[in-house]
Amino acid sequence: MKLGIIGGSGLDQIEEIQNLSKQKISTPFGDPSDVFTCGTLHGQKIVFLPRHGKGHPLAPGELNHRANIFAMKKLGITHILSISAVGSLKAEMRPRDVVIVDQYFDRTKNNTEHTFFGNGIVAHIAFAHPVCPQMAELATNAAELAIVNSPDPSRKVHRGGIYVNMEGPAFSTRAESNFYRSIGMSVIGMTNLPEAKLAREAEICYTTVAMVTDYDCWHPETDHVTVDMIIANLTANVGLAKDIIRLVIDAMGNLEVSCTCGRALGNAIITNPELISRETRVQLQPIIGKYLK
Repeated sequence: MKLGIIGGSGLDQIEEIQNLSKQKISTPFGDPSDVFTCGTLHGQKIVFLPRHGKGHPLAPGELNHRANIFAMKKLGITHILSISAVGSLKAEMRPRDVVIVDQYFDRTKNNTEHTFFGNGIVAHIAFAHPVCPQMAELATNAAELAIVNSPDPSRKVHRGGIYVNMEGPAFSTRAESNFYRSIGMSVIGMTNLPEAKLAREAEICYTTVAMVTDYDCWHPETDHVTVDMIIANLTANVGLAKDIIRLVIDAMGNLEVSCTCGRALGNAIITNPELISRETRVQLQPIIGKYLK
């Protein structure tokens, strides 16, 4: 097993990481967000990618999710832990709480870029349960333990919740925020649904650790969401996120894989193999190679 971590800057600066190296990966879908930081933590190989690039030059709509996940696959990643800032749409999910989401709701417009397929090859993955249950369990347990041992044990971990993926880069209007609340959404962000879809197509176990930074703009007793507010809570969340990563890695050492994420394409490719071009076979070899021998 090999863990990939997608998150904000600073998460690669975990003191215990050994054998550090940087790798630039090319993909048929263009360049990933940045170079990958590779190393070993507690005996486990890990790879880190800053989702928005070092220094955060990339807006949510500019992220090349296909390149990011394809590169993870090329690097041999089997599990992805996505550390993400979100706004809360529920009063009980407070700023600086952690939500291990189990569903996503798509409000984006660029979903043709959220798949490796098309252009002569069609595949339909099952996505009713978009999060790896084993990774979600590891992340929940790790977050709970990390909070118990943190300077602020009043923070809570919420297992389960719906992540609504908005387009951005602007934050929600109050009307939008209240609408999402009215239909039962839990948290809101701009990045995780494409990652989850592509990770499933790449047969990589994936889960989101959603770090709440604000109440979006619906809450009548808090200020509307601002970048300053988010940055302050992001900074406070970095230490906890690092502890969660350490604990997940420790737990992975004893993990016996029982999920079906690694077989997601088993019955998903619809196109007659004889019609799939050599160019496509070569391009998608890390994704489909074992099914087209």
